[in-house]
Amino acid sequence: RGLGDVYKRQMKYYVNENIKNTVRVFPRQKRYNCLRYDMNENPEGLPKDFVDSVLKEITPEFLAIYPEPDKFLNKYANFIGAQYENVVATNGSDMAIRYILETFGEAGKSVVTVSPSFEMYWVNCNILGLKHKPVAYNDDLTINIENIINAIDLDTRIVVLLNPNNPVGNVYTEEEFRLVLKRTQEVGAILVVDEAYHYFYKNTFIDYALKEPNVIVLRTFSKMFSIAACRLGAAISNPQIIDYIKRGKLTFDVNSIALLFGERLLDHPEVYKELIQIQDEGKAYILANLKENGYECRDCRGNFIFIKPKHDALMVVKQLEEQYNVLAHGYSNALLKNYIRVSTGSIKSMEKFLKYFYLVDNK
Repeated sequence: RGLGDVYKRQMKYYVNENIKNTVRVFPRQKRYNCLRYDMNENPEGLPKDFVDSVLKEITPEFLAIYPEPDKFLNKYANFIGAQYENVVATNGSDMAIRYILETFGEAGKSVVTVSPSFEMYWVNCNILGLKHKPVAYNDDLTINIENIINAIDLDTRIVVLLNPNNPVGNVYTEEEFRLVLKRTQEVGAILVVDEAYHYFYKNTFIDYALKEPNVIVLRTFSKMFSIAACRLGAAISNPQIIDYIKRGKLTFDVNSIALLFGERLLDHPEVYKELIQIQDEGKAYILANLKENGYECRDCRGNFIFIKPKHDALMVVKQLEEQYNVLAHGYSNALLKNYIRVSTGSIKSMEKFLKYFYLVDNK
Protein backbone atom coordinates (compact mmCIF):
# COMPACT_ATOMS: atom_id res chain seq x y z
CA ARG A 1 0.00 0.00 0.00
CA GLY A 2 1.29 3.45 -0.93
CA LEU A 3 1.49 6.59 1.17
CA GLY A 4 -1.71 7.86 -0.41
CA ASP A 5 -3.63 4.96 1.09
CA VAL A 6 -2.16 5.66 4.52
CA TYR A 7 -3.20 9.31 4.38
CA LYS A 8 -6.75 8.36 3.43
CA ARG A 9 -7.21 6.19 6.52
CA GLN A 10 -9.29 7.74 9.25
CA MET A 11 -7.59 8.02 12.62
CA LYS A 12 -8.43 9.75 15.86
CA TYR A 13 -5.72 11.88 17.38
CA TYR A 14 -5.63 15.07 19.40
CA VAL A 15 -5.39 18.41 17.60
CA ASN A 16 -5.19 21.67 19.50
CA GLU A 17 -8.58 23.26 18.79
CA ASN A 18 -7.09 26.76 18.67
CA ILE A 19 -4.70 25.73 15.90
CA LYS A 20 -7.34 23.65 14.13
CA ASN A 21 -9.66 26.67 13.95
CA THR A 22 -7.02 29.21 12.89
CA VAL A 23 -7.26 30.18 9.24
CA ARG A 24 -3.91 31.06 7.71
CA VAL A 25 -3.05 32.75 4.42
CA PHE A 26 0.65 32.35 3.62
CA PRO A 27 2.65 34.69 1.39
CA ARG A 28 2.86 34.18 -2.35
CA GLN A 29 5.78 32.02 -3.48
CA LYS A 30 8.05 32.27 -6.58
CA ARG A 31 8.78 35.96 -6.05
CA TYR A 32 12.50 35.89 -6.82
CA ASN A 33 12.21 36.88 -10.48
CA CYS A 34 9.55 39.53 -9.89
CA LEU A 35 9.71 43.26 -9.25
CA ARG A 36 8.71 43.10 -5.57
CA TYR A 37 6.69 45.95 -4.05
CA ASP A 38 4.23 43.85 -2.06
CA MET A 39 5.84 42.92 1.29
CA ASN A 40 7.72 46.07 2.41
CA GLU A 41 11.14 44.62 1.63
CA ASN A 42 13.96 46.64 0.14
CA PRO A 43 13.25 46.13 -3.61
CA GLU A 44 16.99 45.99 -4.38
CA GLY A 45 18.64 44.77 -1.16
CA LEU A 46 22.01 45.49 0.40
CA PRO A 47 25.07 46.57 -1.62
CA LYS A 48 26.63 43.50 -3.24
CA ASP A 49 30.18 44.28 -2.10
CA PHE A 50 28.98 44.43 1.52
CA VAL A 51 27.13 41.10 1.20
CA ASP A 52 30.17 39.48 -0.43
CA SER A 53 32.43 40.66 2.38
CA VAL A 54 30.18 39.09 5.03
CA LEU A 55 29.80 35.83 3.13
CA LYS A 56 33.58 35.36 3.19
CA GLU A 57 33.32 34.90 6.96
CA ILE A 58 30.98 31.90 6.67
CA THR A 59 33.44 29.01 6.88
CA PRO A 60 32.80 25.28 7.49
CA GLU A 61 33.76 25.80 11.15
CA PHE A 62 31.36 28.75 11.41
CA LEU A 63 28.51 26.58 10.15
CA ALA A 64 29.40 23.71 12.50
CA ILE A 65 29.01 25.76 15.69
CA TYR A 66 25.71 26.49 17.43
CA PRO A 67 24.68 30.18 17.36
CA GLU A 68 26.17 32.49 20.01
CA PRO A 69 24.04 35.65 20.16
CA ASP A 70 25.82 37.55 22.94
CA LYS A 71 28.35 39.31 20.72
CA PHE A 72 25.56 40.67 18.55
CA LEU A 73 23.44 41.55 21.59
CA ASN A 74 26.21 43.58 23.20
CA LYS A 75 26.79 45.51 19.98
CA TYR A 76 23.08 46.02 19.44
CA ALA A 77 22.50 47.19 23.01
CA ASN A 78 25.27 49.75 22.59
CA PHE A 79 23.82 50.78 19.21
CA ILE A 80 20.41 51.64 20.73
CA GLY A 81 21.82 53.16 23.94
CA ALA A 82 20.88 50.28 26.23
CA GLN A 83 22.56 47.45 28.16
CA TYR A 84 22.89 43.76 27.34
CA GLU A 85 20.18 42.98 29.91
CA ASN A 86 17.71 45.15 27.99
CA VAL A 87 17.68 43.16 24.74
CA VAL A 88 16.89 39.72 23.37
CA ALA A 89 17.34 38.60 19.76
CA THR A 90 14.56 36.66 18.08
CA ASN A 91 13.89 34.90 14.79
CA GLY A 92 12.36 38.02 13.26
CA SER A 93 10.16 40.35 15.27
CA ASP A 94 7.21 38.05 14.55
CA MET A 95 8.82 35.43 16.81
CA ALA A 96 9.16 38.10 19.48
CA ILE A 97 5.41 38.63 19.15
CA ARG A 98 4.79 34.93 19.77
CA TYR A 99 7.08 34.89 22.83
CA ILE A 100 5.43 37.98 24.32
CA LEU A 101 1.92 36.63 23.86
CA GLU A 102 2.95 33.26 25.30
CA THR A 103 4.68 34.87 28.28
CA PHE A 104 2.30 37.67 29.22
CA GLY A 105 -0.99 36.60 27.64
CA GLU A 106 -3.60 34.63 29.53
CA ALA A 107 -6.08 32.23 27.96
CA GLY A 108 -9.45 33.89 27.54
CA LYS A 109 -8.11 37.34 28.37
CA SER A 110 -7.73 40.14 25.83
CA VAL A 111 -5.01 41.54 23.60
CA VAL A 112 -5.89 45.00 22.26
CA THR A 113 -4.65 46.15 18.84
CA VAL A 114 -5.92 48.48 16.15
CA SER A 115 -7.51 46.89 13.09
CA PRO A 116 -6.39 46.39 10.39
CA SER A 117 -2.86 45.72 11.55
CA PHE A 118 -0.01 43.21 11.21
CA GLU A 119 -1.82 39.89 10.99
CA MET A 120 0.53 37.93 13.27
CA TYR A 121 -1.00 39.57 16.34
CA TRP A 122 -4.48 38.14 15.78
CA VAL A 123 -3.10 34.89 14.33
CA ASN A 124 -1.07 34.26 17.48
CA CYS A 125 -4.01 35.22 19.66
CA ASN A 126 -6.08 32.52 17.92
CA ILE A 127 -3.34 29.91 18.26
CA LEU A 128 -2.75 30.64 21.94
CA GLY A 129 -6.42 30.94 22.96
CA LEU A 130 -6.21 34.67 23.68
CA LYS A 131 -9.07 37.05 22.98
CA HIS A 132 -8.11 39.49 20.24
CA LYS A 133 -9.83 42.84 20.79
CA PRO A 134 -9.52 44.99 17.65
CA VAL A 135 -10.09 48.75 17.66
CA ALA A 136 -11.38 49.92 14.29
CA TYR A 137 -10.09 52.83 12.23
CA ASN A 138 -12.35 55.66 11.16
CA ASP A 139 -13.39 55.85 7.51
CA ASP A 140 -10.73 58.54 6.90
CA LEU A 141 -8.00 56.13 8.15
CA THR A 142 -7.54 57.94 11.46
CA ILE A 143 -7.74 56.25 14.84
CA ASN A 144 -9.28 57.71 17.99
CA ILE A 145 -6.94 57.21 20.92
CA GLU A 146 -9.97 57.27 23.24
CA ASN A 147 -11.27 54.13 21.54
CA ILE A 148 -8.02 52.32 22.30
CA ILE A 149 -8.09 53.46 25.92
CA ASN A 150 -11.74 52.46 26.31
CA ALA A 151 -10.94 48.97 24.99
CA ILE A 152 -8.46 48.40 27.83
CA ASP A 153 -10.08 46.88 30.91
CA LEU A 154 -9.26 44.55 33.79
CA ASP A 155 -9.33 41.58 31.41
CA THR A 156 -6.65 43.14 29.19
CA ARG A 157 -3.23 41.52 29.41
CA ILE A 158 -1.43 43.08 26.42
CA VAL A 159 -1.91 46.27 24.39
CA VAL A 160 -0.11 46.77 21.07
CA LEU A 161 0.69 50.07 19.38
CA LEU A 162 2.39 49.78 16.00
CA ASN A 163 4.28 53.00 15.38
CA PRO A 164 3.84 53.41 12.45
CA ASN A 165 1.16 50.82 11.82
CA ASN A 166 1.21 48.50 8.85
CA PRO A 167 -0.80 48.86 6.68
CA VAL A 168 -2.44 52.21 7.48
CA GLY A 169 0.72 54.05 8.53
CA ASN A 170 -0.63 56.15 11.39
CA VAL A 171 1.67 57.15 14.26
CA TYR A 172 1.15 58.20 17.88
CA THR A 173 2.08 61.42 19.62
CA GLU A 174 3.86 61.33 22.97
CA GLU A 175 0.69 62.58 24.64
CA GLU A 176 -1.35 59.77 23.11
CA PHE A 177 1.25 57.21 24.09
CA ARG A 178 1.35 58.41 27.68
CA LEU A 179 -2.45 58.15 27.94
CA VAL A 180 -2.33 54.51 26.80
CA LEU A 181 0.66 53.81 29.07
CA LYS A 182 -1.20 55.22 32.08
CA ARG A 183 -4.22 53.03 31.36
CA THR A 184 -2.15 49.84 30.89
CA GLN A 185 -0.43 50.46 34.22
CA GLU A 186 -3.79 50.97 35.92
CA VAL A 187 -4.99 47.52 34.80
CA GLY A 188 -1.64 45.68 34.94
CA ALA A 189 -1.18 45.11 31.19
CA ILE A 190 1.96 44.89 29.06
CA LEU A 191 2.31 47.65 26.45
CA VAL A 192 4.06 46.58 23.24
CA VAL A 193 5.30 49.22 20.80
CA ASP A 194 6.06 47.63 17.45
CA GLU A 195 8.68 49.80 15.73
CA ALA A 196 9.34 47.59 12.71
CA TYR A 197 9.56 50.70 10.54
CA HIS A 198 11.87 52.68 12.75
CA TYR A 199 14.61 54.57 10.82
CA PHE A 200 12.01 55.35 8.14
CA TYR A 201 10.03 57.09 10.91
CA LYS A 202 12.52 58.07 13.56
CA ASN A 203 10.26 58.96 16.50
CA THR A 204 10.56 56.22 19.09
CA PHE A 205 9.28 55.23 22.52
CA ILE A 206 12.38 53.22 23.37
CA ASP A 207 13.17 55.36 26.44
CA TYR A 208 9.91 54.18 28.00
CA ALA A 209 10.86 50.55 27.32
CA LEU A 210 14.09 51.06 29.25
CA LYS A 211 12.51 52.91 32.19
CA GLU A 212 8.93 51.74 32.64
CA PRO A 213 7.97 48.39 34.20
CA ASN A 214 5.58 47.22 31.46
CA VAL A 215 6.76 48.56 28.06
CA ILE A 216 8.38 46.47 25.31
CA VAL A 217 9.67 47.88 22.01
CA LEU A 218 10.08 45.57 19.00
CA ARG A 219 12.56 46.15 16.19
CA THR A 220 13.48 44.17 13.07
CA PHE A 221 16.36 43.85 10.61
CA SER A 222 13.94 42.97 7.78
CA LYS A 223 12.99 46.49 6.73
CA MET A 224 15.62 49.24 6.77
CA PHE A 225 18.51 46.82 7.36
CA SER A 226 17.26 44.79 4.35
CA ILE A 227 17.93 41.21 5.54
CA ALA A 228 14.38 39.83 5.66
CA ALA A 229 15.72 36.44 4.51
CA CYS A 230 17.87 36.10 7.62
CA ARG A 231 15.02 36.52 10.15
CA LEU A 232 16.51 38.78 12.81
CA GLY A 233 14.51 40.86 15.27
CA ALA A 234 14.83 42.15 18.81
CA ALA A 235 12.72 42.88 21.86
CA ILE A 236 13.84 45.76 24.06
CA SER A 237 12.63 46.29 27.62
CA ASN A 238 13.67 46.37 31.27
CA PRO A 239 15.78 43.45 32.55
CA GLN A 240 12.86 41.72 34.31
CA ILE A 241 10.70 41.63 31.18
CA ILE A 242 13.64 40.43 29.06
CA ASP A 243 14.44 37.70 31.58
CA TYR A 244 10.87 36.39 31.40
CA ILE A 245 10.98 36.33 27.57
CA LYS A 246 14.33 34.51 27.61
CA ARG A 247 12.94 31.82 29.91
CA GLY A 248 10.28 30.96 27.34
CA LYS A 249 12.29 31.29 24.12
CA LEU A 250 14.02 28.57 22.12
CA THR A 251 17.69 28.10 23.02
CA PHE A 252 18.95 28.58 19.46
CA ASP A 253 16.27 30.85 18.11
CA VAL A 254 18.34 33.04 15.80
CA ASN A 255 20.77 31.44 13.35
CA SER A 256 24.45 32.39 13.14
CA ILE A 257 24.24 33.84 9.62
CA ALA A 258 21.56 36.29 10.74
CA LEU A 259 23.60 37.28 13.79
CA LEU A 260 26.72 37.77 11.65
CA PHE A 261 24.91 40.01 9.15
CA GLY A 262 23.39 41.93 12.05
CA GLU A 263 26.81 42.49 13.59
CA ARG A 264 28.40 43.66 10.36
CA LEU A 265 25.57 46.07 9.64
CA LEU A 266 26.13 47.62 13.06
CA ASP A 267 29.87 47.74 12.31
CA HIS A 268 29.26 49.69 9.08
CA PRO A 269 26.95 52.64 9.77
CA GLU A 270 27.76 54.03 6.32
CA VAL A 271 25.80 51.14 4.79
CA TYR A 272 22.54 51.70 6.67
CA LYS A 273 22.81 55.48 6.48
CA GLU A 274 23.01 55.20 2.70
CA LEU A 275 20.03 52.83 2.71
CA ILE A 276 17.96 55.42 4.57
CA GLN A 277 19.00 58.19 2.18
CA ILE A 278 18.20 56.06 -0.89
CA GLN A 279 14.80 55.13 0.55
CA ASP A 280 13.92 58.74 1.46
CA GLU A 281 14.84 59.96 -2.03
CA GLY A 282 12.83 57.20 -3.70
CA LYS A 283 9.74 57.78 -1.61
CA ALA A 284 9.82 61.53 -2.20
CA TYR A 285 10.18 60.87 -5.92
CA ILE A 286 7.23 58.49 -6.27
CA LEU A 287 4.90 60.60 -4.10
CA ALA A 288 5.70 63.73 -6.11
CA ASN A 289 5.30 61.93 -9.44
CA LEU A 290 1.96 60.41 -8.48
CA LYS A 291 0.60 63.75 -7.28
CA GLU A 292 1.75 65.45 -10.49
CA ASN A 293 -0.26 62.85 -12.38
CA GLY A 294 -3.41 63.46 -10.34
CA TYR A 295 -3.28 60.47 -7.99
CA GLU A 296 -4.42 60.38 -4.39
CA CYS A 297 -1.59 58.84 -2.39
CA ARG A 298 -0.59 58.52 1.25
CA ASP A 299 2.83 58.53 2.89
CA CYS A 300 2.50 55.68 5.37
CA ARG A 301 5.66 56.71 7.32
CA GLY A 302 7.35 53.35 6.77
CA ASN A 303 8.96 52.11 3.54
CA PHE A 304 5.56 51.91 1.85
CA ILE A 305 2.83 54.17 0.48
CA PHE A 306 -0.84 53.89 -0.45
CA ILE A 307 -2.02 54.71 -3.96
CA LYS A 308 -5.65 55.08 -5.02
CA PRO A 309 -5.77 53.86 -8.65
CA LYS A 310 -8.25 55.17 -11.20
CA HIS A 311 -9.51 51.63 -11.74
CA ASP A 312 -10.43 48.81 -9.36
CA ALA A 313 -7.46 48.36 -7.03
CA LEU A 314 -7.48 44.54 -6.93
CA MET A 315 -7.76 44.43 -10.71
CA VAL A 316 -4.73 46.74 -11.02
CA VAL A 317 -2.73 44.50 -8.66
CA LYS A 318 -3.72 41.41 -10.65
CA GLN A 319 -2.83 42.95 -14.02
CA LEU A 320 0.52 44.23 -12.76
CA GLU A 321 1.44 40.69 -11.80
CA GLU A 322 -0.01 38.88 -14.80
CA GLN A 323 1.23 41.28 -17.45
CA TYR A 324 4.53 42.56 -16.08
CA ASN A 325 5.57 40.34 -13.13
CA VAL A 326 5.22 43.35 -10.81
CA LEU A 327 3.96 42.63 -7.29
CA ALA A 328 1.96 45.13 -5.21
CA HIS A 329 -0.46 44.57 -2.33
CA GLY A 330 -4.23 44.95 -2.61
CA TYR A 331 -6.98 44.62 0.01
CA SER A 332 -10.41 43.04 0.07
CA ASN A 333 -11.68 44.74 3.25
CA ALA A 334 -14.03 47.70 2.92
CA LEU A 335 -11.71 50.22 4.57
CA LEU A 336 -8.75 49.70 2.22
CA LYS A 337 -10.29 48.15 -0.90
CA ASN A 338 -9.72 51.29 -3.00
CA TYR A 339 -5.95 51.38 -2.32
CA ILE A 340 -2.86 49.45 -3.22
CA ARG A 341 0.17 49.35 -0.95
CA VAL A 342 3.53 49.78 -2.64
CA SER A 343 6.90 49.20 -1.00
CA THR A 344 9.32 52.04 -1.62
CA GLY A 345 13.03 52.02 -2.43
CA SER A 346 15.49 53.80 -4.70
CA ILE A 347 14.44 56.28 -7.38
CA LYS A 348 15.42 53.65 -9.97
CA SER A 349 13.13 51.04 -8.41
CA MET A 350 10.29 53.58 -8.17
CA GLU A 351 10.70 54.52 -11.83
CA LYS A 352 10.32 50.84 -12.75
CA PHE A 353 7.14 50.53 -10.71
CA LEU A 354 5.58 53.70 -12.10
CA LYS A 355 6.31 52.66 -15.68
CA TYR A 356 4.18 49.53 -15.33
CA PHE A 357 1.60 51.05 -12.98
CA TYR A 358 0.78 53.81 -15.46
CA LEU A 359 0.58 51.27 -18.31
CA VAL A 360 -2.01 49.26 -16.37
CA ASP A 361 -4.02 52.05 -14.75
CA ASN A 362 -4.23 54.41 -17.74
CA LYS A 363 -5.69 51.88 -20.18
